[in-house]
Amino acid sequence: MSDLTKAVIPAAGLGTRFLPATKAIPKEMLPVVDRPAIQYVVEEAVAAGLDDVLMVTGRNKGALEDHFDRQWELEQALEAKGDTHRLERVRHSAVLANVHYVRQGDPRGLGHAVLCAEQHVGDEPFAVLLGDDLIDARDTLLQQMIAVQRERGGSVVALMEVPPEQTNMYGCAAIDESGSEGDVVKVTGLVEKPEPADAPSNLAIIGRYVLDPSVFAVLHDTPPGRGNEIQLTDALMTLAGRPVEQGGTVWGVVFRGRRYDTGDRLDYLKAVVRLGQEHEEFGADFAAWLKEHVGS
Repeated sequence: MSDLTKAVIPAAGLGTRFLPATKAIPKEMLPVVDRPAIQYVVEEAVAAGLDDVLMVTGRNKGALEDHFDRQWELEQALEAKGDTHRLERVRHSAVLANVHYVRQGDPRGLGHAVLCAEQHVGDEPFAVLLGDDLIDARDTLLQQMIAVQRERGGSVVALMEVPPEQTNMYGCAAIDESGSEGDVVKVTGLVEKPEPADAPSNLAIIGRYVLDPSVFAVLHDTPPGRGNEIQLTDALMTLAGRPVEQGGTVWGVVFRGRRYDTGDRLDYLKAVVRLGQEHEEFGADFAAWLKEHVGS
């Protein structure tokens, strides 16, 4: 089985929920404590052994490329000051991974964004990481998903239990209990943002996928679905009905760890607070201030 070394990060969204902050700044560059959100995602991919990263971008996303590039003037200024700590942090993002870029010309959905990666990925399994979902570095969700794909083949999605009334915010999975083992479940169906009464379960798909390359051929034949967009969940539904020998079968890994949603303004603030309290330099002081401030 091919080694899995490539990660695809769709980053072409307009970030309308954060306007006007995202009028001139990509939403992926919004800071979460002292790093842009996108850097957490790339670091997660690298920690899982995926050092070949393709970002699917769009117009006005040049700041992403600048962030993962060298900044010689800034580095020279820090070096002249002897500020080795900040110099090391500035250089870190430029050497994290081999980062490549491709543009998604038309905003035609997540499935279309994944299709934009076809030429770069080729005929090997790959991971897709959505930048709105930050997974705590202490949790090894992506590593678990890669291990399941290598052992069982097919494709793997990350699942999380959500309150039933929130199913219309996610894609939800139907599972085969007889094919499940612990937190690894066999997915038999996927529904994009169902109403609670129509949801097959309260297991919601969150923004991590490990996909068999056969998904590309399926996406080419997948018509626009909800929102007139090409939905990745529709393609995965097709793969779930095929045998693993044909690149089919979809597994789910139920995640019970720490996840931060930076795509929603309230959850973004919660993520900043939670990660700020755990920062090695000032977390204790910040937590003490929060306790005093909230209690006053």
